[in-house]
Amino acid sequence: MKQVTATGQSVREAVESALAQLHITEEQADISILDKGKKAILGLFGGKPATVLVKKKQNVKEEVVNYLQNIAKEMGIFPKINVKQEGKTYYFQLFDEKIALIIGKRGQTLNALQYLAQLVANQASEQYVTVIIDAENYREKRKETLVQLAHRLAQKVHMTKRSVKLEPMPSYERKIIHSSLLDNPNVKTISEGNEPHRYVVIKPEK
Repeated sequence: MKQVTATGQSVREAVESALAQLHITEEQADISILDKGKKAILGLFGGKPATVLVKKKQNVKEEVVNYLQNIAKEMGIFPKINVKQEGKTYYFQLFDEKIALIIGKRGQTLNALQYLAQLVANQASEQYVTVIIDAENYREKRKETLVQLAHRLAQKVHMTKRSVKLEPMPSYERKIIHSSLLDNPNVKTISEGNEPHRYVVIKPEK
């Protein structure tokens, strides 16, 4: 339950009733007074209860962690999750002996999980935020692999004078390819296609 409408003889009483039902503190709530109520004449006639709407403030970290835990549980995994925030970017690092199931082939499962977690985070946030999901530092290892791949394919393109199309990648992986070859005078890179099937093409520099 994320919100509740409550009544009371006063606004304060109504608010306290709602907070108790939601099991939260006032600092964790958004409170809207729907009706301030009216005291009864002589305590007997014409009274009207106060009515409030209390919503539980959504917490990005909490919402994403709960989402990840629920998904992992369905996979039979109970990972430890470390969370770090830098500005509007949230990093969630997962650790478990079965972590390969979360990563998937070439990180496809991890990328899908990150995409869905991003949606969850932005439903819980009043401003746009970025979510990065990693599993036992897979992303760093993947980055090293992509950098090596980029240089190897760039050399091939330079030698053959033929363009090479890479497999579809999420935007941050494409950025790694582009950045790796930015200073290479022999080739240029462009992204083509539509999400989520957008890919990088390495072309010979004429």
